[in-house]
Amino acid sequence: MKKKVLSIVLAAATACSMLAGCGSTETGDTAAAGTSAAAATSEATATADSVADASASAAASDLQVGVILIGDEAVGYDKAHIDGIETAKTACGLSDDQVIYKKNVPESVDCYDAAVELIESQGCNVVVSDSYGHESFIDQAADEYPDVQFVSMTGDFAAISGKTNFANAFDNVYESRYVSGIVAGAKIKELADAGKLTDSNYDEDGKVKVGYVGAFNYAEVVSGYTAFYLGLTSVYPDAHMYVDYTNLWFDVDAEAAMAEKFISDGCVIVGQHADSTGAPSACQAAYDKGTTVFSIGYNVDMLDVAPDAALTSASNNWAIYYEYLFNTLLAGDKIDQDWSKGYNEDAVKITDLGPNCAEGTQDLVDTAISGLKDGSLQVFDTSKFTVSADNVATTLSKSGAAVTTDDAGHVTSCKIDMSFYDYSTGTPTLVYQGDTDEAIVDGAFEESTFRSAPYFTIRIDGITELN
Repeated sequence: MKKKVLSIVLAAATACSMLAGCGSTETGDTAAAGTSAAAATSEATATADSVADASASAAASDLQVGVILIGDEAVGYDKAHIDGIETAKTACGLSDDQVIYKKNVPESVDCYDAAVELIESQGCNVVVSDSYGHESFIDQAADEYPDVQFVSMTGDFAAISGKTNFANAFDNVYESRYVSGIVAGAKIKELADAGKLTDSNYDEDGKVKVGYVGAFNYAEVVSGYTAFYLGLTSVYPDAHMYVDYTNLWFDVDAEAAMAEKFISDGCVIVGQHADSTGAPSACQAAYDKGTTVFSIGYNVDMLDVAPDAALTSASNNWAIYYEYLFNTLLAGDKIDQDWSKGYNEDAVKITDLGPNCAEGTQDLVDTAISGLKDGSLQVFDTSKFTVSADNVATTLSKSGAAVTTDDAGHVTSCKIDMSFYDYSTGTPTLVYQGDTDEAIVDGAFEESTFRSAPYFTIRIDGITELN
């Protein structure tokens, strides 16, 4: 279709050129010929534009997108994806019936079944899933439907799978987590400087206590909470963070209960890498009772549920990726098998600052974002954290990452095996062989460069995992 349109346009251009040549003198006959030429040119151009518009419309109408979500609009993570898709759909000229959602699809064979139904019954030629645990089932479907483009968001092995119709994508959310950590650190500093913290807010080493509600101990979560802690300690170094896992992406009650435990233990800030409003709501309830505690959320603005306790949320701007995906496919081009962007492309952000943020927080945020954009700020700058011998061993046992440190505990080497293993039987089984890469480059851990999904799994000093 594009070649046909191009031929028509070229033919029209040739006709215009010839006709314009006929009108090079100023006699009455040639002037009349020039008038005819102009009319012919206008008609040819209009015809070409009309055909081009029809071609673009036809190409757009050929796109049928199926979206598999682990949750629905009630889940912050899924809502962020839905919002991004709807924005991109409008921007790219897709109609409502060209995007079909399958919601509340668990990380099980149900995901494969959903993909098959989208293809066989709904005619989808693009299938996107939004959860890490969907990836193996998307991989299976990609094998069986080579003419369909699959994207597994937050996945980690598309590029080594050997499949040209299978891709992964994620945002550099560790950047926005670092910036949200700055917001938290500024608040702790304000409270400490004003003498508003009590003995219960400090641990035995005099460090201010911070809690963090995690979903799973995946690299995505470890990378995120470490970035958050490093942002926090860049403003207020004397803090210690405690991380616990619900082992679920979305569980309002479990997340609230975990936040309540952190609050009762004296944590001043409760961050999260889990998808509900449970933790912010628990912080607000405690705040209403006079407890000094504040929340850093995830995915969406939490001010509706925690108007006083919410400071901000680390968030993704998924519209950036989905516009890229739709536009690339509409152009007939191949999408990247690993796509991950951050502040430079406006793919990540923090939500509006809450009313109880410390004075001067916006300036700190703006400075950090500028540094991330120009490269002067590296989130995982190895000079900014240490790793004890115990944490070197813990990192190896929990993730397989081999870490080397100098005498001061600064990381000098971290070898990351990019292979994909199946752990479902209890014994790791190699599925796809990947390279082993050195992640430390020029004094910083390079995150999301070898693949889109995070792979920072180093357990650094200052953070305690509770399970």
